[in-house]
Amino acid sequence: MNTAQRIAKNSLVLLASNIISKILSFFYVMYIARYLGAEGFGILSFALAFTGIFGVFSDLGLSTLTVREVARDKSLAGKYLGNITVIKIFLVIITFGLIAITIKLLGYPTQTIKVVYFLALSVIFSSFSNIFNSIFQAYEKMEYQSIEQILSSTLMLVGALFAISQGFSVVGFASIYFMVSAISLGYSFVVCVWKFTKPKIEVDWNFWKPTIKEALPFGLIGIFVTIYFWIDSVMLSLMKGNEVVGWYSMAYRLIVIIGSINASFFSAIFPATSKYYKTSRESLIIAYKKSFKYLSIVGLPIAMGTTLLANRIIMLIYGSEYGPSITALRILIWAGMFLFLTPLFGTILASIDRQDLGLRTTGVCALANVLMNLLLIPKFSYIGASVATVVTEAIGFILQYYFISKHLYQIQLHKYIAIPLVATLAMSYVIFELKQLNLFVLVLIAITVYLTILHELRAFPKEDVDLLTNILKSLRKEKQR
Repeated sequence: MNTAQRIAKNSLVLLASNIISKILSFFYVMYIARYLGAEGFGILSFALAFTGIFGVFSDLGLSTLTVREVARDKSLAGKYLGNITVIKIFLVIITFGLIAITIKLLGYPTQTIKVVYFLALSVIFSSFSNIFNSIFQAYEKMEYQSIEQILSSTLMLVGALFAISQGFSVVGFASIYFMVSAISLGYSFVVCVWKFTKPKIEVDWNFWKPTIKEALPFGLIGIFVTIYFWIDSVMLSLMKGNEVVGWYSMAYRLIVIIGSINASFFSAIFPATSKYYKTSRESLIIAYKKSFKYLSIVGLPIAMGTTLLANRIIMLIYGSEYGPSITALRILIWAGMFLFLTPLFGTILASIDRQDLGLRTTGVCALANVLMNLLLIPKFSYIGASVATVVTEAIGFILQYYFISKHLYQIQLHKYIAIPLVATLAMSYVIFELKQLNLFVLVLIAITVYLTILHELRAFPKEDVDLLTNILKSLRKEKQR
């Protein structure tokens, strides 16, 4: 299987698992949100955001660096795994200490503090799982990472249903996150030992210093990205209360679910584009152009369709208690559109060893997001936070597009967006005219119209269709074996 086929195979495997896990995630979030109500769900959402912000300190870019370096030289797998495991032990101790001290100083109620502690432990277990997943990703064996995603989501759904049947409080739901992350860590460890390499605890000071230095830009990027992803929920909690956080988080979680679907694609292409940088600049540019094209084709109609159907989506899934989430969703979905495209720029910049440019971008975005939230939340509440998120993602898109254009290749945006835009407008007209139909029927009709127009406008060249056909054949052969 050549590199292009391997990328496509890994993308399809991860995409399938991502879709399955997100469907499962959709249901357990729906059940939790309906059971806990806006106030209780707001507490859980705040705790997830709060621990997520600090959680990035438990990795500091080491997992991303491991993927890149081991993808280039597989013999380094044991070296990275053994040393980074030890480094992470120190990092998670510091992380948990920061979380415990900060939540105490903020003066939150005992119940909220307990929820934060459980989720902090979940973040720590996930941090160790990530290092094993980095090995899977570097070897381009995405099926093991895919199984973990599905396993975690399945356990979360089962745990949520059990907690509801037993009448758990919000603290009980937080404990489910903790238990599921522990099981996922056990799975990742067993697979790594069984299929790849056994972690041998190692302390090589000569390795630590350059590795931490090289990983630090990735780590700082992670810190800045995490800040502007989660700080709005924390600030809403402090300024407006948990119920408002519940309304906002409900819409925001839908955006995260939508935006994270393409994470499988970025995981699949990163090892390959990292190697392309050393072997074939032309192949790297081709991968970049095709990736941008198909991400645009997917992202634009999702943004427009969600805008038009936001009221029906929220009411169907979460009920009237989350009515204020409708406006938030209509705004935030446009941040979701950027989430389909901007991570591609970050992946390519990391592949060409220019993560420093990604660091500049995320630093600017984090600062802009905090300032806009400080300005907009007091006056406009969750609506202001939604606008701040969209503007932040737009800034990130513009800056990283500029850097990629300068250091690798400049895509002519209008050439890639024109066809999906025409198809999206036609789809929107159909949605508007047939808005009285059943939601699921309307969505199916809209998707059919969109794909038909794309086909008529020749958005799918023969070589891309042939590649996909060959990948599907390869997957069937592997399954038969």
